[in-house]
Amino acid sequence: MSRNNVVINGATGSTWVTYRPEIKVIDCTIRDGGLMNNHKFDESIVKAVYQACVEGGVDYMEIGYKASKKIFAPSQYGAWKYCDEDDIRRVVGDNDTSLKLSVMADAERTDYHEDILPYDQSVLDTIRVATYIHQIPKAIDMVKDAHDKGYETTINIMAISAVPEREIEEALEVLVKTPVDVIYLVDSWGALYSEQIQALIRKYLSYAKPAGKEVGIHTHNNQQLAYANTIEALILGANRLDASLAGLGRGAGNCPIELLMGFLHNPKFRIRPILECIQEHIEPLREKLRWGFDIPYMITGQLNQHPRAAMQFIAEEDRKNIVKFYDSMVEEE
Repeated sequence: MSRNNVVINGATGSTWVTYRPEIKVIDCTIRDGGLMNNHKFDESIVKAVYQACVEGGVDYMEIGYKASKKIFAPSQYGAWKYCDEDDIRRVVGDNDTSLKLSVMADAERTDYHEDILPYDQSVLDTIRVATYIHQIPKAIDMVKDAHDKGYETTINIMAISAVPEREIEEALEVLVKTPVDVIYLVDSWGALYSEQIQALIRKYLSYAKPAGKEVGIHTHNNQQLAYANTIEALILGANRLDASLAGLGRGAGNCPIELLMGFLHNPKFRIRPILECIQEHIEPLREKLRWGFDIPYMITGQLNQHPRAAMQFIAEEDRKNIVKFYDSMVEEE
């Protein structure tokens, strides 16, 4: 019997560990974590995460966004909101390593024709297009642009827990006909349970595999299920797995990369550099950025709502009055 990572010999009862080499781990620490501090990470922290990913054998590092400076004023955000080539190269040089670099480009929020350079002029490898379901046509244009420029591409359909099943199917029918390499299931609000993850991953795979596309998973930890749901997805066949150091990400955060690497048992992964970076650079940020599971995030997750209200409550309100917060959220239903 096999669950892709642990194989059990029914005759002897012995166990041994194997792994799927096609699985790729994507570190989202700086990109998703930047949503907690307007992307104002010191360059030294970005470099520390980069070095940890290189030494830890991580496959991809998402270093930030390619956001429009016409929409997002540079005076209000840090460099990793825009990921200009010079800023990236100050951290990674020519990135003469096995680690691939990616950025996220939000549909309708990125001047992608101008700001995303041709592949041979950039140190980036992958453009990840984030889109809500109603923005799919724009997302497809962005994928085509990045593909024509020479990049690997993904489409990350956000807030999937709020999308009707038929709309998901219609989107997948269209996306598998594009040049996109990976289609991501994104539990933006940390609202999904394992049964829903299983059903959705099977649906994504039923469209993606015949078309030669990979499926990815990006989870949030509102109900302390980010890691468990990521494991559910990979067992069923998702090969692109998002995670972050110590789970650093918006609100409740993401699947912790240190947990995921331990589960995968791939000998290329080395957890010590990851733990060292968490100890020296990430955990010291926790008191200020205050990411991770908290009851207000649990409430928004259970109600399948965007965590913005919980983030505001945690930042501004009397955090002891969680019942008041719950009542206010239920009244909005």
